[in-house]
Amino acid sequence: MGSVTGIEDLLRELAPQVLVALVHRYGDFDTCEDAVQEALLTAALQWPAGLPDNPKSWLITVASRRRIELWRNDSARRRREEAVVAYAPPANPEPPPAEDDTLQLLVLCCHPALTTPSQVALTLRAVGGLTTAEIARAFLVPESTIGQRISRAKQRIKAEGAHFRMPADDERLAAVRHVLYLIFNEGHTASSGDAVNRVELTAEAIRLTRQLHAQVPADGEIAGLLALMLLTDARRPARTHADGTLVPLAEQDRSRWNADAIAEGVALITRTLATAAIGPYQLQAAIAALHDEAPTAEDTDWHQILGLYEVLTTVAPGPMVTLNRIVALGMVRGPAVALAELTDVESELDGHYRVDAVRAHLLERAGDRATAREHYARAAERTLSVPERRYLSARAAALS
Repeated sequence: MGSVTGIEDLLRELAPQVLVALVHRYGDFDTCEDAVQEALLTAALQWPAGLPDNPKSWLITVASRRRIELWRNDSARRRREEAVVAYAPPANPEPPPAEDDTLQLLVLCCHPALTTPSQVALTLRAVGGLTTAEIARAFLVPESTIGQRISRAKQRIKAEGAHFRMPADDERLAAVRHVLYLIFNEGHTASSGDAVNRVELTAEAIRLTRQLHAQVPADGEIAGLLALMLLTDARRPARTHADGTLVPLAEQDRSRWNADAIAEGVALITRTLATAAIGPYQLQAAIAALHDEAPTAEDTDWHQILGLYEVLTTVAPGPMVTLNRIVALGMVRGPAVALAELTDVESELDGHYRVDAVRAHLLERAGDRATAREHYARAAERTLSVPERRYLSARAAALS
């Protein structure tokens, strides 16, 4: 018998592989995904009593049979029923070729017929395994909007046809990079729940990005993205105390950082900046490298970091870039200057809780403990992450 947690992890790992196998065989993404979801549900109910000898083949068999049933029930395709029924899968089909099925599925979800937001949403759902709510928080849009994007994306792929091939144009690669970036971010700092990290997501994002970098080595932004992930994930062992509470970057025990990941990330971004056109992922990786290479928080080269954020603001402006640049500005020119700039741009940041968190941080550095406490408390009320809420509430309490 398998543990429920172990079975959930196995199903999460196998789901993209089974979906790829069905789409390879039948071609219709939408119906195949429905069939796979029902097979996963069946497995979740039956496998606790005992795992099959070949879980992947078991899922492919059950999903294939369910897909045939769905096909039969589609009145518009009733005349093709005979041909479909004639192709019943064997009881123990051979697994698909030993290749990176998940990466193929990611590329399929970034189908050129889809808009970039739909590509990202569908891939996060089908490959990353994120819920619709988690994807909505990643995009800072309503959950219903993401649900509609996913539904329309599946219908569009169904109409256009599924094709497994690596993208040749940068627009398609940009969607793939963005998907991997969002999956990693959700894993590195979960937008909700009790845990700070979702290691299965960060590990999967790094694995897929390595695969993509190996297939498209000349793409500087893929290399930059991989470096960014490595340099960021290297700090994970020191991000929380034993009880799960957050440890801010300046207070982390740097001896616990993953030195191998830092060395790999620094080497990769150094090489890439010298050979490729500069893009936003490379700039973020360069910033992460400056943090990781500083022996202590006091040794951090904030002047260089601010300069990189200035460039990033031009290349890829966004609310989080704006907030991070203001933090760097405060470290270089003082909290008063940063607070004034935060006030100027606050209306553009759409009331995100991090605005209150950054304001509280700057106010605390400026010596206004009472007002800082109010903003820490307000930020704590608005975040959906339990560890962040505890951390922000603790900061507020410390200023009482």
